[in-house]
Amino acid sequence: MSRKSVPSYRLHKASGQARTIINGRHVYLGKFNSPESRQRYARLLAEMTQPGADSTPVTEDTSLLLLLVSEVLVKYLEYAEVYYSDNGNPGKEFRAMVDAVAPVNQLYGNLVANQFGPLKLKGIRQHMINADLCRTEINKRIGRIKSVFKWAVSEELVAPAVYEGLRSVTGLRYGHTEARESKPVKQIKEKFVLSTLPFVCPQVAAMARLQLLTGMRPGEVTMMKPELIDQSSEVWVYEPDKHKNRWRGHLRRVPLGPKAQEVLKAFLDRPESDYLFSPVEAEAWRQEQRAVYRNRTTKVYPCELRTREKRRKKARSRKPKRPIGKCYCSVSYRRAIVYGITKANRELRKKDPDAELIPNWTPYQLRHTYATQMRKNHGVEAAQLGLGHARTNVVDVYAEKNLSLLVKLVKENG
Repeated sequence: MSRKSVPSYRLHKASGQARTIINGRHVYLGKFNSPESRQRYARLLAEMTQPGADSTPVTEDTSLLLLLVSEVLVKYLEYAEVYYSDNGNPGKEFRAMVDAVAPVNQLYGNLVANQFGPLKLKGIRQHMINADLCRTEINKRIGRIKSVFKWAVSEELVAPAVYEGLRSVTGLRYGHTEARESKPVKQIKEKFVLSTLPFVCPQVAAMARLQLLTGMRPGEVTMMKPELIDQSSEVWVYEPDKHKNRWRGHLRRVPLGPKAQEVLKAFLDRPESDYLFSPVEAEAWRQEQRAVYRNRTTKVYPCELRTREKRRKKARSRKPKRPIGKCYCSVSYRRAIVYGITKANRELRKKDPDAELIPNWTPYQLRHTYATQMRKNHGVEAAQLGLGHARTNVVDVYAEKNLSLLVKLVKENG
């Protein structure tokens, strides 16, 4: 091979990686001037000069064998951003994928993708354990990493043996790992919920009441619109256009009885395509509650009113750091509940320092409360239908098993 045909070792300024150009294709070698990139470059030249090899640069298949893990991840995320999109925006699963592959890129980004094997995956798993992630979350992230390489095999970016090797890495089992266990989500007593609701805005209070009555997921109740509610019969039916199992082709229909209808009536005075529970309306309500003359027994002086008006003008002229969204998300809904709990406990301490405080609870616990009560009063099949599950065994995850029946049997039978 003549010297002129030898591809040169170059710097790719945008990424800081070394690269060489073979047959018009850019092959990235790793960090520029690093021993690993020099080693890959030398191995590439050696493969080109092997006896029987053509004097022309290596083919596309050879360049794929030299593909870095970081390059595979970039290609996959470009695909996943479209595949897991939600109305043109990156969906929840895409964000979970980004979190899962971050340690892969951090630890083995400059490794040749075909050299990524089971021991490397176990090293990433140990890295997650050291980062104090819980066992179930680690298993989910490891599963997502495997799916990345499964996709890479289907695109002929890595050898099939890579994915087959990764499949041999099993999930962490309960009691057989040093990874911490997550605390199970339990139901929240209804009295604590009702004690919190007076200290949140009407929109958040309505969503919490609806969850207690219907067992909806937080994401389902926050996305409610008038056009998604069939009001043609005595019992209304809400059919979310987005829900957890939509991608499986499952339908989700939530019956709304008289109590749920009474909660919704105050929010139906809007266009059919608007969200029922608006953060903008909630903010307007909150500003009204903060007025100086509310809940006040002393005289309001003119200077106070002038000062407040100046603050209002300044606030209107100032551009907010983050615009208020059109609807609540699961995070903002949960944050509003936390704010209400804090405010409620503050008032309880003022009235009685020894009063029982409201424990921290989340909107998802309302689903567990609904499932437990439904199972206790009407059986497991009713709980399954209310939660929208395809199988009754999933109900055990949400509904605490009814011990009262067992206690009664023990008393009778000794």
